[in-house]
Amino acid sequence: MEELNTAVTRAHKVTMNNRRTCSITGVNDVLSFDVHEILLETEQGMLMIKGQELHVSRLTLDKGEVDVDGRIDSFTYSDVAGTAGKSESLLSRLFR
Repeated sequence: MEELNTAVTRAHKVTMNNRRTCSITGVNDVLSFDVHEILLETEQGMLMIKGQELHVSRLTLDKGEVDVDGRIDSFTYSDVAGTAGKSESLLSRLFR
């Protein structure tokens, strides 16, 4: 019997207010976070958020939602879909 693919693709959306709060949907995983940087795996690739005093105020991975507070300085996307199957580390794929 053929196995059905049950992966659900979520819509990815970023909503930011005054560079102080941010709501993100379509998040698959939170890879790392500290007060200066948050690294998320989203439906659209890796997302790195940089800033000052960053805080993950709400995390709901069931729904793929993350809320971030703090001073947000930048968002950087990295498309890692083209490197699937290669034996490169996550960081080497992000910083090409």
